[in-house]
Amino acid sequence: MDALADLIAGPAQVWGAVRLVPLMRDEPVTGLRLHARLHPDEQISVVSTGPRRAYVSYVPHSFVASWGEDGLPAAAFGTQLVDPEASPRGIPLTFRRRPARREDRRRLRFLPLHLAVEGFLALEFAGPPIAWEEWTHRAVTQGLSPRAEAAYNGGAIDGLDDALRIFEIHPDQCGMVLYVADALAAAFVVPHPDDYRALHRTLLSDFYGELIYQYALMYPAVADFTARLDDARITDLAGLRREIGRSRAEWTSFHTLMAGGLREHRATPVYTMGRFTLSRSLPSFDPDVENHLGETITDDEGRLAYLKTFRLSAAQTRRGHLLSTLAAYDWRLDETAAALGTDRQGLVMRLDRAGFGHLLRPEIIDACRAAARRR
Repeated sequence: MDALADLIAGPAQVWGAVRLVPLMRDEPVTGLRLHARLHPDEQISVVSTGPRRAYVSYVPHSFVASWGEDGLPAAAFGTQLVDPEASPRGIPLTFRRRPARREDRRRLRFLPLHLAVEGFLALEFAGPPIAWEEWTHRAVTQGLSPRAEAAYNGGAIDGLDDALRIFEIHPDQCGMVLYVADALAAAFVVPHPDDYRALHRTLLSDFYGELIYQYALMYPAVADFTARLDDARITDLAGLRREIGRSRAEWTSFHTLMAGGLREHRATPVYTMGRFTLSRSLPSFDPDVENHLGETITDDEGRLAYLKTFRLSAAQTRRGHLLSTLAAYDWRLDETAAALGTDRQGLVMRLDRAGFGHLLRPEIIDACRAAARRR
């Protein structure tokens, strides 16, 4: 990713399947600082993204069902049988007006990764722009509401807690690239080394995709890469200095290759704060390559001050690819099928497997399933 060009990759540290590559700057980005605001009593947030539109941070086995005794909304713990006069046990909810909100003239609060994920959830959210005969009335009037995607909290990633606790933080470190079983999991960049030291442990509170969770369980350890110096070239301090420089250059080149999945994406500016711009980005949704959501803060010269990414699973990439292609062809099934290299029946079955079958008229899906069985 070109935005990482001014960051220097340091020697990786390994703990089990977790590999962390520190990113350092010669000079920090001035004029912007980041810090964490903890909300220990808040467990679920309902974030408004527009008029009559919001999303709820996902918590397994719960749903918004009732209002608590104190008048605040709550999420019920699964299905409960209670006295009609009693209030069920629930988890308090916090309503936020939007993912990025200005708190005063020089302060902006935003929810890490929520900007990027909200952009993915809103992808072609409105559904078909024209009431083609194949789509249900619900698809045309309600679109993809509700839309849900799953993720794992960092605490569920095997070995990540220990790795963040024992890994060394370099004096000039302003970020890191995280690999799990040598799969690129996430990148995190902040403007100043002091910010990184304060936010290092927040990586455990981020969320990660299913692929990363599974890799941490399946691969208990990865090989550690050690620097190799050529003794024949070292005859004095100058020779040692050259060998160390060569070794660092090789490591930086290798890291650049490993981080190749962080390609330039479609960036959408969200908020401007002085000379800095907060943006979110969506990937190409190419099923043959890695796909990462991202959010960034850049200055007026394009220098990266903040970066956080989320790697999509293969299934999430396929859903994004389907929705993007459908939108490109105005949700016309035949034209979309041709663009995807299949026929109408194949496209209908893909949509059904991807969880979008409810948008199609039942007889369309039944006919395609019957044709598939006859084959």
